[in-house]
Amino acid sequence: GIDFVAKVVTLDDGRSVKLQLWDTAGQERFRSLIPAYLRDTAACVVVFDLTSKESFASVRSWVSQVRDEKGADGGIQIVLVGNKADMAESRQVSEEDAKTLADELGVRYFETSAKSGVEIDEIFTE
Repeated sequence: GIDFVAKVVTLDDGRSVKLQLWDTAGQERFRSLIPAYLRDTAACVVVFDLTSKESFASVRSWVSQVRDEKGADGGIQIVLVGNKADMAESRQVSEEDAKTLADELGVRYFETSAKSGVEIDEIFTE
């Protein structure tokens, strides 16, 4: 299924932002729901698994779908996140390859570890 978390984050400038995080785990069967998730959305975080080339290979199509739904200038910020940075020994996607793709897509890139919490806050505050 889909995991959902809501969180209010206070930015450095004092503004509060309500985050609604929808985790589809990249499952194709949820693609048809993307338009509903993107309604009234200002930002989208596309997360892939650094230990899975297949996960990385799907990034371009997820970003493309977000842009198709919101329009080329739909005002949505897209951030690319490589997760499981703590699993260096199992890594299949290099930081260089991920940064290159992010540059091609015109999005910011972060590497995180949901397990250790590394860089999680930076995704939402930078």
